[in-house]
Amino acid sequence: MAGYHPGVPKSKGRKTKKNSRSYVPRKEHKKPKASPPWYPYFFLGLMGLGILIIVLNYMGKVPGSGGFDPVWLWVGLALIGGGFLASTNYR
Repeated sequence: MAGYHPGVPKSKGRKTKKNSRSYVPRKEHKKPKASPPWYPYFFLGLMGLGILIIVLNYMGKVPGSGGFDPVWLWVGLALIGGGFLASTNYR
């Protein structure tokens, strides 16, 4: 048998020292509050409005511009991004 040596005492292991400090329980985590019922409509509305602005911009129907205006493209993308960020906080 490998590892067997007759006459050699077996180790008893380390003795652990008792901790004199008192045990302090961890704080319980509170459950996050549920989102209000209107919240999904809010972030979906932001995304939808952003898509609508981008489509209307490409069609040349956005008020104040004769055709394609890159400012409206960025406004639409910002609304879509804001809707996405709002959706990550939905509970």
